[in-house]
This record gives sequence, C-alpha cells and structure tokens, in this order.
Amino acid sequence: MTGLTQGAVATMIQGSTPGYNPIVQIINVKSVGPKGERFRMILSDGDHYCNGMLATQQNNLVHSGQIRENVLVKVMDYMNNTVQNRMVVIVLDLQVVPGHDQMDRIGNPANIDDTNHKAGATTTTTSEQAAPMYNRTNQPSTGTATTTTTSGGATNPYGGASKTVKQETSNNNSSNNNPYGRTPSAPIVRSTPTATASGVPITPIAQLNMYQNRWTIKARVTSKSDIRSWSNARGDGTLFSLELLDASGMDVKATFFKEAVDKFYGMLEADKIYTLSGGRLKVANLQYNTCKSNYEITFDQNAEIHLQDEGNNDDEIAHQLYDFSKISALEAMEANAVVDVLAVVQTVGEAATIVSKKSGQELTKCDLTVMDDSGIAISITLWGEKASQAPGLYADQPIVAFRRVRLSDYNGKSGSLTASGAAVINPPLPQTQELQQWWQSGGKTTQSRSLSTSMGGGGGKMDTLVNRQTIAGITEQQLGTNSDKADWISFKATLTFLKKDKEGGAWYTACANAGEPCKNRFKVTQTTDMNWFCDKCQGTFPNCVRRWIFSATIADDSATTWVSFFNEQAETLFAGATADAVYGESFDPETGGNQDKYDSYFAKANHTEWIFKCRVKQEMMGEETRVKASVYSMHPVNYATESRDLLDAIAAF
Repeated sequence: MTGLTQGAVATMIQGSTPGYNPIVQIINVKSVGPKGERFRMILSDGDHYCNGMLATQQNNLVHSGQIRENVLVKVMDYMNNTVQNRMVVIVLDLQVVPGHDQMDRIGNPANIDDTNHKAGATTTTTSEQAAPMYNRTNQPSTGTATTTTTSGGATNPYGGASKTVKQETSNNNSSNNNPYGRTPSAPIVRSTPTATASGVPITPIAQLNMYQNRWTIKARVTSKSDIRSWSNARGDGTLFSLELLDASGMDVKATFFKEAVDKFYGMLEADKIYTLSGGRLKVANLQYNTCKSNYEITFDQNAEIHLQDEGNNDDEIAHQLYDFSKISALEAMEANAVVDVLAVVQTVGEAATIVSKKSGQELTKCDLTVMDDSGIAISITLWGEKASQAPGLYADQPIVAFRRVRLSDYNGKSGSLTASGAAVINPPLPQTQELQQWWQSGGKTTQSRSLSTSMGGGGGKMDTLVNRQTIAGITEQQLGTNSDKADWISFKATLTFLKKDKEGGAWYTACANAGEPCKNRFKVTQTTDMNWFCDKCQGTFPNCVRRWIFSATIADDSATTWVSFFNEQAETLFAGATADAVYGESFDPETGGNQDKYDSYFAKANHTEWIFKCRVKQEMMGEETRVKASVYSMHPVNYATESRDLLDAIAAF
C-alpha cells in the first residue's frame, strides 16, 4: 500500500525479527515525560497501527524536523516492551524514506489492540466460556479443553485460518491468553533471560534500555577506578566507577556517587562476580565511556548488590575482554583513540607528584616505557595508586596487558591509562607466551624505536640513532603545518648563532610566587616604587625571578633552522647557570655590571653540538602564520656511544 510493508505492525508487536526492516508511516508524534525528552509515536502499515517510542538517541531527528506526522520511515532496529499492559514497539534505529516528505495518512488503519480484542472475543473454551481476555486467574483443571476458533465477522490480523485446537491443561499451566499470540515472557522479548539461584530474573546487559524500571544484571567487575572528588555548582562529593562484563560479552560502565561510595567501594572487588539492581540508566557519554553498551548506569546507596558464590570460578563470564593493537600500529592512530596493548615493560620511571592545571589537585604519575615484538616502544603513563605501586611491580620487566590506554600526541605519541583502565601482569593468554618467547630469544637486545620523546631540559631518555632525522625533515615532512597539534622531531645539530642582544638581557622577569597559580612562570612588571606586580596572582613583590628566553640558529649537513630556547633548556646549555645568577654578574647595578661576563656565556655555548628534540608548530606572529620550532630537550653528544651506534647501523644496513 503506497510503499508500506503489509502486515508490518502485526509482525513487529510479536517481537524483534533479525533482518526485518519494514517501511511504516508515523501518523502521530508527541513528546512525553516531565521535560519532553522522549517521543511517543503511532506506527501504521495502512491497515493497523500500534504504539511506539523513539529511542532517545534518535531525538535529534524530531528536533530537526525529519520525523513528523505522516512521514514514511524504514525501521532498521527495534525491540518490544510492555507498558501498562500494552505492547509498545521501541524504535532503536530508523531511516526517513526520501521522496515522501508531503503525504497524507495512508489508508484507514485500526488499532491492533482492538483488532485482537475482537479476535479473542470469538474464542470459546468449553471449560471456561466467560473468562475475561486479560488478567485471568489460573483455574485448576485436569481434563482436556477444546478451544474452537471461528472466523465469524472477526478477522485474524495475523492471517490464521479457523481451526479447532485440543490443548492439555494442568495446574502448572496458566490460562492467560496473550492477544499477540505469544506465551508470557519478560518485558524485553528478544530473548528469555536466565535467573539467579534465588529465582531473580537476569537481564543481559545488551538488553538494558531506558524503558525498564526494574532489572537485575549478573556481571564480573573487570575494572575498578580510584575514588575521585568532584565539585560543581550543584555541590561536591566523591565518586568511583566500574566496568561490568556479563556472559553475553557486553560491558557497561557503572558509576557510584556520594553515600554509595562509602557503602560499596570496599565491598566491590575487581574480577569478582556480582548481581546488581536498583541502578538508573542514561545514554552513554562516548567522550568518557569506552564500553560497548549504549547506556551507562548510576547507582546510589539504595542499590542491591550481592557477591555470587561462584566467585572467580564462574567460567560463563570472561575475566577480561582485550582487543590488542601492535605498538607499531599506534603511530598512525588519531589522538584520543583508546586501545589495548600487550607489551614488555622496558623501563620504569619514578613515581612523581604533579599539580593538575584544571583542578589544582596533586596527582601521582609514573611513566613506563613498553615494547612489543613489532620492535617499537611507547611511553604509557599510570596515575594514582597504580602509579605509586609501579616502581615495585614492574621493575623485573614483566609482560603487562594494558586495557583502555588513551593515545595522545603529547611528547610525540604516548599513552595514558584511563581511570577505568587496568594493567594486568603476565595475563594467562596465548599472546603472553608468544611475547615471552620473543623477548627471551633476543627481543630484549633489539634496538627499539620509540614513538615517544623525553621531557624537559636535558633530562629524560635521549632518542637513539634510529629515531633521529635531519633538520631538513621539518620542511620535507611539512611538520607543524597541522594547526591542531604539534609535531616532534629529533636530530643532532650544532649551534651556529645565539641571539643575546635583547635589551636588559636574554630573559624575562617572572613572578616571585613559587606556589599556585604562578609557580615563577608569569610575567611581572616593575612599579614606580621599584616593586614587581603580577597580573596573574595580583600580588606585589620586592623582587622577581628571571627566566631565560632567546632564539638561536642550529645546523646540520642538511639545513639550518631557527629555534627557541626557554628556561630549562637554556640552563642545560649554560651548564646550569640561571638567568638570575648571570644578571647578578653582568647587569646588577650594585656590582657595577660586566658585559663581557654576559657575552662569555653565549660565546662558550656557540658552536657546540647537541642532540635536540624539537616541538614544531604553526603559530601566529603578527598577522601571519609561521612554523616555529622550540627546543624541548637536549643532550650533549657522547662520541664513543655515537660511534658504536653508527657502526651498528652500518652493519645492519
């Protein structure tokens, strides 16, 4: 009928059928709920209509005007639910049929529920002539009941012919008649869930939806985060999150707030199996949620959570789900991609405390350098309690499965274990044995190439010969031309010129406040009373801190380029001399000043050879954009080591 799928309504209310994508007409759309955040629809196939609900993730189609009255849609995915004793079709995914924008209602459809009422009214049972169609109570019966269905005046919307059926009934049978021709089932009709030992029905995580009020899931805790604090306009509190995996292989994120943290954090353990109910569902925020489920769960202190007796011996539910990527493949991936990595821990940094720029809170971090059998290494950062324990756990170079590592372009290419991530030492996997064999048979002596760069000043690990390029690589590879992110390059080069003739010295005056928010970084100006004022912290101080900043040219056998030096790198260049110390020797009025002393620092540093790591990024200078290179780390050349590396590279060529 004008493009509609005949019998679509009758088919859909009987349950989801894989591969069934009918075309129906939406003859009414209405917002429901206290905030109008859900939309009820009336779906018609031209002969019958039924009640439907639009999944919230499709609400934008209503807001944009694509879904409106009398439009034709192709239903791509749907499921059923019982709401107030009526079967409702929940449309999870649909496509608007093009070319049917301006249409009237097709046909004169009848309510499928009324049609079934009429069909049921012509059915009589010899033992129960006047039994109601709905909410019938079970009646004991030991005989055989004969049910006769007639077609007199009432058509069966599902195409069934008139027939006589003999049905055996007993005390265990319900005499309820389902008007949709199905036996009673759970609210979601895609499959029949299992039950706990106490008889509580279990809903698979894959079947959770916004239209269920009561459900119980049985799942393993595959990840448990640390307790974190939060604060916003509505108040403050604490939270922690879990990732839960059930027997279907579907996982979902669950978050606990405030009182629920105090009640459940100590009870819930990673790798244990629990039944959980009493949570509230909401659409998953994909920016922070990497689980497969389209929803995430919030639990409060009224949730019901019970540890299962099977514990870790329940083999129906996997202990973890991994989707490993080789480290060599990470280089081509975009920033913020989340991956799983199986690798050997090569080196472990020290656990250090930093202050978050966003929250101002102290955070513990630890950087690991890991490598797999692709011969490529990468830096992965651990946080919180995992970082504090890292130096002791990973000192013996174990094989570790890192789950939920978020990639970043910081320091070249690096990774950070997410709050919901996990690091499992020597996981019982076939890939672990393969990697162990590779490592023991020569992998540990393989010269690796790292995707990550070292950090700050002269510290950190120097890039090896195989990881280095030439200065010409900046232009040949068009580094820095992507305005969204910086590029990184490492090379050996010689300083050929240092720009030192800035008035007052090659530094700037910074705030004397070593604490937050300035930390001796923000510029200050001198007042008329010879004090120093900081716009950042609004403080006035009798003195300031001078920090190096100047430009220089460096060259190798391929090209020359300008680079910027900042405080930490300049102190490395000048053998630890601070800008304040050089100012005191060269420009302080109390000492009389000594220009030659100032010049000597630059003369001594000029024409020295270093291994540089540079950050290359396009920046605005005046009214034009230029590619700017900044020295990020630098190391003096160890000529003995450099010679050995060159000989090894020639031998391997």
